[in-house]
Amino acid sequence: MMKSGYVALIGRPNSGKSTLLNNILGQKVSITSPKPQTTRLPIQAVYEDERGQIIFIDTPGIFAKVEDPVSKKINPLAEKTLQEGVDAVVYLVDHTRDRDIEENKTFGLLRLIDKPKIMAINKIDIKKPSYLPHYKFLEEEFNKTLEISALYKSNLNYLLDAIFEYLPQGKKIVDTKDRPTPALNIDSKTFIAEIIREKAFLFLRKEVPYTMTTTVDEIIHRENNLIFIKARIITSDDKYKKMIIGEKGRMIKEIGMAARKELETATNKKIYLDLTVETNPHWYEQLI
Repeated sequence: MMKSGYVALIGRPNSGKSTLLNNILGQKVSITSPKPQTTRLPIQAVYEDERGQIIFIDTPGIFAKVEDPVSKKINPLAEKTLQEGVDAVVYLVDHTRDRDIEENKTFGLLRLIDKPKIMAINKIDIKKPSYLPHYKFLEEEFNKTLEISALYKSNLNYLLDAIFEYLPQGKKIVDTKDRPTPALNIDSKTFIAEIIREKAFLFLRKEVPYTMTTTVDEIIHRENNLIFIKARIITSDDKYKKMIIGEKGRMIKEIGMAARKELETATNKKIYLDLTVETNPHWYEQLI
């Protein structure tokens, strides 16, 4: 009898949830960057093998302070995901950072969930700094504790073993036969917009990424294996718009070039990306 169920990935910002999901699936479904607040929407994606099917939910990181409008929307989303019928939870811990308010807040949410819980201590490829003893005593709160490296794919097979161990028996939740991607709740426009946002997060300094979002207006398949994409970066203030465009348009070109290269690799097609920047101080009201 096969097993199936919903599994939430939870942890503070930058604990490695999106990297873990991408490397379990062997395909990029969730964007990553060293900056907090990269994941804004819970990403659902399906993993399947002979044992059964896991619907992973990559939740946004839990923030300690929710002063900015984006964080105010993200925190309740992560909390809502955990309350909406998951079958198990993987709590990802970054042992290279000491516990703080964010960690305690995340752990407080976990305590409210009466489902099997696995603590995955991430980044074991990094030896120093390490605050492992500050997390080890939490083990008794979990059904299982594992040490992994999401980046280098170490012990991910043991993590999958543990997840399947705690999932209920049941049929497949989704039919994967004709699915082009493991992502369940992301269409082409959203995926492309997320790739552009990832590159903007990587290239832009300090607070600028938190003032912006991305949207895709058009995807047109043309002759000679070419895809034309019209997209916008929307920011809250003209001063940020200038920074995103950069001197003589250099920054927006860098972002566009990096996004185009990744999209060409993902689609195996030639991409023409028409990327512009505009100001809208109310963009975050439509975020979620």
